[in-house]
Amino acid sequence: MAKKAKKQKEGAGGTPATVALTEAGVAYTVHSYDHDPSHPSYGEEAAEAMGVSPERVFKTLVAEVDGRLTVAVVPVAGQLDLKALASAAGGKRAAMADPALAERTTGYVRGGISPLGQRKRLPTVLDASASAHATICVSAGRRGLEVELAPADLARLTDAVLAPIGRV
Repeated sequence: MAKKAKKQKEGAGGTPATVALTEAGVAYTVHSYDHDPSHPSYGEEAAEAMGVSPERVFKTLVAEVDGRLTVAVVPVAGQLDLKALASAAGGKRAAMADPALAERTTGYVRGGISPLGQRKRLPTVLDASASAHATICVSAGRRGLEVELAPADLARLTDAVLAPIGRV
């Protein structure tokens, strides 16, 4: 049974991500839903709850590229291609970061890491497929909270490189 997502207006949720969007004057919509801790995938849960195609819902992953933490934003419908991420970030080797390190560095909990409003701003790579959509959804900074915005705004606010880093 799919959960119904609630739409909220700007500023609702009050996370560092929504604060950053409001301060930047970017148009966005917050979607909240009741997070189910037993769901096997945070991203797929968000897509189901919001009734949005998984190709438009993007997950935020933290990886290490040549030892440097880097954010990868890819559709929940696929996986991160670590070799492509390393190349896009100007490195040779990429591996997923330790979850505790990712949480400490970004200031968010796993399953709620947003590419926006992070405690320490990290280099960011956004999957090129994002540009095929008028809007995409990313975590708003906690489980059960997503923010919908234009991919160009996300790229601008995070200084993201757009590259094909996702694979189906």
